Amino acid sequence: MEILVLRFEELSSKVIGAALAVHRELGPGFLESDHCAMRVSLTHRDISFESQYPVDITFEGLPVGRARIDLVISRQIILELKSVDQLHNIHFVQLKSYLRAAHLHLGLLLNFNSPTLTIRRVIVD
Repeated sequence: MEILVLRFEELSSKVIGAALAVHRELGPGFLESDHCAMRVSLTHRDISFESQYPVDITFEGLPVGRARIDLVISRQIILELKSVDQLHNIHFVQLKSYLRAAHLHLGLLLNFNSPTLTIRRVIVD
């Protein structure tokens, strides 16, 4: 598990820096603007990303739907953006489900609706 975190440390640090810049400038509470601003911030920092990344959901080997993930950074890290009073267990569970469906291991859960940006790492094997 530690090796996995270290592998993504440099990239996740850059992404967190981009998110902090957005929160510092916009402040709390603007989810749609935060999403757009995150794309700008990532672009200005030359961080590769895909927005509204589609992931096929399967059950017992058959397709049953499609999810759209907020941002996938360099096809390595899922970035899930929230603007809520506080993060709840369901937010972590949702991100874990996205990670498994996308076959990725590291996600960052960011809550922009707080005086300081709330950042939580979520890791799945």
